[in-house]
Amino acid sequence: MDTALAETLTRWRRHLHANPGLTHHEGVTAAFVAEKLKELGVTDIVEGVGGHGVVATLHRPGSNRSVGLRGDMDALPIEEAAQDLPWRSTVPNVMHACGHDGHTTALLGAAALLQKDDSWSGTVRLVFQPAEEGGGGARRMIEDGLFRRFPMDRIFGWHNWPGLAAGTVAVHDSAVMAAGNRMEIIIEGHAGHAALPHLARDPIVAAGHFIVASQSIVARSLDPMDTGVVSLTVIEGGEAQNQIAARARILASIRYLRDEVGEQIRQGLRRVGDGLEATFGVKVTVNVQGGVPVTKNHPAEAEMAAEAAGAVTQVRRHMAPAMTGEDFSHFLHEVPGAFVWIGNGPSDNGRELHNPHYDFNDDVLPVASGFLAEVAKRSLAQEQGA
Repeated sequence: MDTALAETLTRWRRHLHANPGLTHHEGVTAAFVAEKLKELGVTDIVEGVGGHGVVATLHRPGSNRSVGLRGDMDALPIEEAAQDLPWRSTVPNVMHACGHDGHTTALLGAAALLQKDDSWSGTVRLVFQPAEEGGGGARRMIEDGLFRRFPMDRIFGWHNWPGLAAGTVAVHDSAVMAAGNRMEIIIEGHAGHAALPHLARDPIVAAGHFIVASQSIVARSLDPMDTGVVSLTVIEGGEAQNQIAARARILASIRYLRDEVGEQIRQGLRRVGDGLEATFGVKVTVNVQGGVPVTKNHPAEAEMAAEAAGAVTQVRRHMAPAMTGEDFSHFLHEVPGAFVWIGNGPSDNGRELHNPHYDFNDDVLPVASGFLAEVAKRSLAQEQGA
């Protein structure tokens, strides 16, 4: 990548970082993407796919093969901590704490590289996805006819990875990231005076027991060789200091690498709820609020991604999967593909994902754009199933 393009991409990335769009509110980002695609000479641009999604098409005659490249666009509801960063978020309580600004920019960079490269033929779909952060953006795009309206034989994506050497590409043979569900636990008791607990049914006490008991599910219900996570992330309840509350609410995140393990965890949480009802005289409702499947690479596409990465940078294989989840998994259930990690550099001093001090490493942009362009060209050069 030439210096001028790298500098342009850095400028674009920092603009996106300063102007983030929360999940389901990526309209400004989508408009920026469409504007920059037009500046690059891309004319086939469709906006509003599955919400604020943008799909652009590059085509060269001579082949009926097609490939998709994906970048996600949404930010997180986190207040940025870095006060002296020139490109600090200008939107209160919203920031790109997961690097989607870099993912979007790298896909624009891949478009620029492919536009200038006449060595390929076929069709490249540039998929700018909204609502990755738990908003179901991939499913919405699929339901809006993504693969019917914009056919593609394969699809590839990536995520920056703090803790992995900057610019190194990690390619997994199969599982990359975990499946997971968001869950809501509602505990309904009977409100009363704080001085008269015997006349009430206390949901706060029941919630405390739920918190403790839920942590035994992985430790005592799962096979030790299996992997699972139960994290209780939000607890709400009570209105007055001198009142026993009527209701408590707990939000949870569960993660697993096998569907059977996920069902064991869900059953375990329901079983804990049943025990609380019998013990404390409360009503417990456990709601599953959707989720993502395991992000699992297809073998042939994983090899193709590794070969493409090797032509651009250093490659690591056989890394353990992470228990984080990824919306891209829905795409991999529709067409073959692969999802890789590209190192963002050290993760110390708050530079890990979802931290208010996080910032995407702009030095990674040439590698990420180069990888996406290279894997697209290799996919188009190989017959599907070869």
